Amino acid sequence: MTLYTALLGVFVMIQIAVGFWIGRRMRGAADFFVAGRSLPAPLVFATFLAANIGAGSTIGAASLGYSVGLGGWWWNASAGLGSVIFALWAGPKLWTLARAHHFLTLGDFLEWRYSQTIRVVASILTWVVSLSILAGQLLGASSILQVVAGLPRWVGAVTAAGVVVAYFVAGGLLSSAWVNLVQLVVKLSGFAIALPLALGTVDGWTGLRSSGALPDSYFDFTGGSGSTLWLIALLAPAFIVSPGLVQKAYGAIDARAIRIGVGANAVALLAFAIVPVTLGMIARIHHPHLASADLALPVLLGSDLPPLVGALTLASVFAAEVSAADAVLFMLSTSLSQDLYRRFLAPGADDAQVVKVARWSAGIAAGAGLGMALVLPTVVDALKIFYSVLTVALFVPVVGALLWQRPSSVEALAAMGVGLSVLLVLSLPGVSQNIAGIPPVVGGLVGASIGFGGAAALRGTR
Repeated sequence: MTLYTALLGVFVMIQIAVGFWIGRRMRGAADFFVAGRSLPAPLVFATFLAANIGAGSTIGAASLGYSVGLGGWWWNASAGLGSVIFALWAGPKLWTLARAHHFLTLGDFLEWRYSQTIRVVASILTWVVSLSILAGQLLGASSILQVVAGLPRWVGAVTAAGVVVAYFVAGGLLSSAWVNLVQLVVKLSGFAIALPLALGTVDGWTGLRSSGALPDSYFDFTGGSGSTLWLIALLAPAFIVSPGLVQKAYGAIDARAIRIGVGANAVALLAFAIVPVTLGMIARIHHPHLASADLALPVLLGSDLPPLVGALTLASVFAAEVSAADAVLFMLSTSLSQDLYRRFLAPGADDAQVVKVARWSAGIAAGAGLGMALVLPTVVDALKIFYSVLTVALFVPVVGALLWQRPSSVEALAAMGVGLSVLLVLSLPGVSQNIAGIPPVVGGLVGASIGFGGAAALRGTR
């Protein structure tokens, strides 16, 4: 057994143990879904940042650094920009409504503001597309286990899924928030130590720039001619309306905890954004011919750093993927159990039955996510699917509901229908490139806005 495998094994057991220990304190559905609305700002910060630094923020951002250079900075930076808006406006407003009306999910808010139909449509869309982001987290964790233990892709994905299901089902958000705190300490410590040591292998930033191994476009923060700026449209809106993040915000003890906790998370994301991208660029110098850009970060950490540091950082990357995966399981299981099962199938179900369904839902979601992880080629490919559909389907209806009291379910359905139709058309091979190079998610957002506004105008003329 290598040092890498031993340290990772110990860390896995610690996460599961903490989850079960905290899970013993769970007393009902409110604890499972929203942690009893008891999370102070530090735990809000920890659970948000742990969820937001996942496969995309580590493996995915490093792969962008490996492929395009500093333009990959926009992956985490866009998430940070969206988090700023959530912290200062959307989060506190949604929390206030949730406390007043006892909301447990974003679906509760959508039904209260629009109708049962919107709740059902949003829940089904969330369930379907969230499997892709779960697959992305499992792919990221699998790549770590491939490098550390030589495990096949499917074995690594199964292992990661087993870890997150084990501690999540113990106590839902209540146990996840505390496990996320442990994971966050490991993540930040690992990357803080690894970055300067990795830079030392190429004689620092000056050596990275003057090595001649990277083209000049790698040092352009726009990815060369603005090619990565589209990430702002893909990611920033999703971090304002993501059902999983909204529900984590519901768990805050008050609106001030959201402003402080999520705001600190935004600052941390903006600062962290440069780290995985730089590591990916360093990996490009040391290993220019990797079979997949997704291997850039784990190969660099496993091959080019001192063993103990590499092992710690690999454990921190594994923690990143697992913590983001538990946020997805949280979103999926609570959506199915609260938005669909309790609301429509079994309105009289008690808390114990709803929590039981949520736990079973987590296992089913993990199995479906595993299936997708075995067919999707890369982490970034998996996450693009999730963020594109989530942004186009939910951003306009949720923001419209917060800004304006007049819209009905007609406007929300029009936004979803038109936006997703445009997204689908622009996603067809070669189509968006032939329409002024418009990224599909941008076209989808424009379509959703037109659908929402057009429906409102037509209804206003009657």
